Amino acid sequence: MSGGGDGLGKVEVRLKWDPSPFGETPRHLDIIAATYSVDDPYGRPVYVVHYDSRSPDGTINMPRHSRTGMGFGFVEVMVLEFDRLAPVYGRVVVGVAIHQNDRPRTFGEISHAGVVVVQGYQQLLADDFARVADSTATTVAEFVRDPSGAWGMREMIRGFDSDPVLFTAEMGSPQH
Repeated sequence: MSGGGDGLGKVEVRLKWDPSPFGETPRHLDIIAATYSVDDPYGRPVYVVHYDSRSPDGTINMPRHSRTGMGFGFVEVMVLEFDRLAPVYGRVVVGVAIHQNDRPRTFGEISHAGVVVVQGYQQLLADDFARVADSTATTVAEFVRDPSGAWGMREMIRGFDSDPVLFTAEMGSPQH
């Protein structure tokens, strides 16, 4: 677990990818966060945040979203404010899913894709999805609240072969 000191505060998950080649359907990736209660950290998510939503209290939101990638660096950003997250939540899993429009696409088909997790100027995680090249979705990180209330992060790169809707239901499972 990383985090250090008093635990994590405001964290950003940033996503990048290049646009599709000319004439092809746009490639659309999304950051997704699933929040779990302290009482059931591996059960159903209490709520899910993605490009079209935010957490009920505003502690998890997406200030930047892209439907096409742009090739200009990190074009999609999710902000998680762990220092403000209510004590009833004990676990948050963040992942990335590829929209499956005209045909199934995998991370291996998305050029220059990558994700970073940062807190301020400190990079907590960086990945290029090479380990999940044959997958259509992947978890990226698991954030867990310890008994003192401090949040920590663990890298959790696990590939899935599902669409974004099914992925939100299975991404927090303890086994895959």
